[in-house]
Amino acid sequence: MGRITQLTDTMGGMDVDLPEAMADRLPARLEADGTQRRDSLRFEPYQMLDELFRPDIVFLMRHGPTDWSMRDAKDVAPTDCANQRLLTSDGADRMHDLGLLLAANDIRPARIVTSEWCRNQATRDAVVEGMSVIAPDYSKGIDLVTDPALNLLLSLQGAPDVEDLRTLISTWDGGDGSGPLLVISHFTNIEELTNFSVYEGEMLMIDPKRDNRVLGYVRLRSAGPDVGHFE
Repeated sequence: MGRITQLTDTMGGMDVDLPEAMADRLPARLEADGTQRRDSLRFEPYQMLDELFRPDIVFLMRHGPTDWSMRDAKDVAPTDCANQRLLTSDGADRMHDLGLLLAANDIRPARIVTSEWCRNQATRDAVVEGMSVIAPDYSKGIDLVTDPALNLLLSLQGAPDVEDLRTLISTWDGGDGSGPLLVISHFTNIEELTNFSVYEGEMLMIDPKRDNRVLGYVRLRSAGPDVGHFE
């Protein structure tokens, strides 16, 4: 059902051919150029293609697109959804599409570990729902974990540092071989750990066997910079 193509010397794309009866599960959206297109995935470098399907790989992801008109209240509790920035409805739809595209191309995590923050929990739920379009019973087999060690750095109720996050990634060995580890955290945590700046909904692919080296990224074709961290 998935379709992987090489787009440039360094970039690959992941698409999906859905049956007509399921076509509305990946709706077309209006692009900046005025055309209607269904979303797809981009990954780079293309040369890491084989690495994408290793069960001992870790995908370190930032939560999906949020409403930047709403800022986190000072000292807000991670589970206080009324006083923090949340996923937009469009952001949830895009994370659903992300999950669908990942599962259609046989990238299905065995475990998902998520920050307590509401935007991260909503991201996880949308990704899992999208994966379930391709494999209805698959979500029942995912080990879903919430870990305060992934909570937002530089928040009064956040994680104090990224050491526990580093350990989580370093010790992933592929589990039972059924899929990789997906970790859903925050921009600040990911940048502190990897020195990479990531879009909302973007994933870095990390290899614990190579001292947590970042091998590349995977993100929706429609992903773009947010006003909070990019000019």
